Order: sequence, then structure tokens, then C-alpha cells
Amino acid sequence: MSQLRHGPDAKNRSEREIRMNSLTKRAAVHAAALIVAGWAGSALAQSGPEYFNGKTVTYIVATEPGGGYDTNGRLVAEFMQKHLPGSTVVVQNMPGAGHIIGANYVYASEPDGLTIGTFNTGLIYSQLAGNEGIKFDLAKMSWIGKVASDPRVVVVSKQSGIESFEQLTSLKEPIKFASAGVGSASTIETTMLVDTLDLPIQVITGYNGNDDQLAMRRGEVQGIIGSRSTFQQFVDEGHGKFIAQIGGSQTDVPQLSSLISDEEGQKAIALVESQSNISRLTAGPAGIPDDVLKTLRDAYAAATSDPEFLKKAETLGLPVDPLVGDQVAQAVSKAMDQTQERVAFL
Repeated sequence: MSQLRHGPDAKNRSEREIRMNSLTKRAAVHAAALIVAGWAGSALAQSGPEYFNGKTVTYIVATEPGGGYDTNGRLVAEFMQKHLPGSTVVVQNMPGAGHIIGANYVYASEPDGLTIGTFNTGLIYSQLAGNEGIKFDLAKMSWIGKVASDPRVVVVSKQSGIESFEQLTSLKEPIKFASAGVGSASTIETTMLVDTLDLPIQVITGYNGNDDQLAMRRGEVQGIIGSRSTFQQFVDEGHGKFIAQIGGSQTDVPQLSSLISDEEGQKAIALVESQSNISRLTAGPAGIPDDVLKTLRDAYAAATSDPEFLKKAETLGLPVDPLVGDQVAQAVSKAMDQTQERVAFL
């Protein structure tokens, strides 16, 4: 049978145990402090460009493969990867609802800088009009940059036989113009201009990517209102003709505003022109940390000024007129600052 012992030895053992327990607790606290410090040091080490080292960035393109947005998006993604050392930038096409599905996805993503994307400036119109499908607020998004200023053009096919805007307006029977999905800039701008200017045009929606160009070549539709860069090659190859332009500094095509005297028409044209200055946007969800957002913006600035990027853009016929960061945020805010009178057009 064991016996409980009392006396000096038992007392000494008890004191030693207390001291050991105290040392163990201090060691545990010290170890925890080192771990926290390590975490903090790691976070600080990854607060700049190092943050993206070994990470995958998903770049959402809110259209199907093919067409201007996809071409621009893939070019931007390629060179952002180059200027985010150690990163992998993967392009994911997410078409639908006039770019709303892709933009909703970007906005709902974690604000960690690993999901960004591009979508149609027509979403500015959609938000102004209160589209129920919108789950984002453009004013709150983390704006990274825009690669171009891209004027709008009225394009007619060679088969249409139309040579001027004046000839278009004098038609006795309506012709068909293609546009993208409902809610896209293409559909909103085309519908607004057709209604306001009383043009003899029937708008046919649902043409995405380069479907509209193929449809014009087939004679399925006779024209479209879209971005000049998207249709420049189509026209250069002799398949169509620009008969009017909105925005831009080119002088080879008459400005639509110079062909219209109606006050309401001028207002509609001015609203469309405000969009042409902020083309091919790149943005992330609201709340990306400042240091991560700065790294993305720096990479975007480096990408869009990279000599190889500029050479490829020229080869592809893509205009390059970039803005970065807060300049884009301010341009978007300005475009959304419309009077109720103008919003009524939507």
C-alpha cells in the first residue's frame, strides 16, 4: 500500500512542480507570441507584389470567346501575369444577360485580388435604369484600369447598299440591326438611338462575340451600332462601311452629333459618348485591400505600357488609351452622374 509522505521532501517537490509549471506557461506564451509575429511578418512580406507569387488570378470575361471584349481581356490577362511575378492569370469566359452574369460574379467574389474581370460599359446604363438582375454597385467596385477609348460607330453591311447616314434615315422600309443580349451597351445604345432619332431600324438582339459580323455577311441583318475597334477589320476587309461615329478624334467618319439637330437626339448622343471614353474596363469586387489593389493597378499600368503589349494590340487592331486606378473610378462616377431626364431614355 502506498503511503502519503509529508515533510521537507514533499514540500520541495511541490515547489519544484510549481516552478516547472510556471516555466512551461511562460514558454507557451513566448511560443505563441513568436507564431503571431511570424504570421504578421508573413503578411507584411506578402503585402506587395510578393502577395501574388504562387497564386492564381481568375480573369472573368463577361462574353463568349471571340469578339472585342474577349480579345482585349485575354491580352490584358497575358501581360498582367507577366507583371505579377510568380502568378498565373487564367481567363474564364462567363457570358449571359448582357454581361450582367459576369459582373455579378466578379462583385460577389472574395475581395482578395484573385478574381477580377472585364465587362460591358452598358452596365452603367443598366444600373441607372434599375435593372433587377444587377447584384453589383459599380460605384463601389475596385477599379483597376481601362485599356481604351473606343468611339461608337453606325456600321452597315456591303450588301445593304447604304452609303450614308442620310440615306439610312430616308429609307421607307425598316432594316435590321443586330445587337447583343438585353441589357448590354449594344442593345441599350442601339434602342435608345433608334427610338430617339426615329430611325427606320428593327433591333434584333442575341448576337454575341462575332456573330453579328457573320450575320451581316450572310445578309441576316444589315447593320449594327458598336465599338469602332470591334468592326474596324470588318470594314477594312470591305464587308461594311462606317456611316456615322460617336466620340473619338478620327475625322474619316462624320460625327453623328453633326448630323442631328434635334435637342433630345443630342442628349442621347451625349450619353452614348460618355461611355466611349471608358472602354475595355478591368475591375474587382468592392473592398480589395489597398496594398493588393495598388499592386494590381501597378501591374495593369506596366502591362498596358509594355512595348510587346502595344505591338500585339497594334497587330490586332486594338486601340490603346489607358487610364489606371482612381482616374477610372472618377470616369465611371461621372458617367453615372446623369439627370433624371437622361435616365428616362433608358
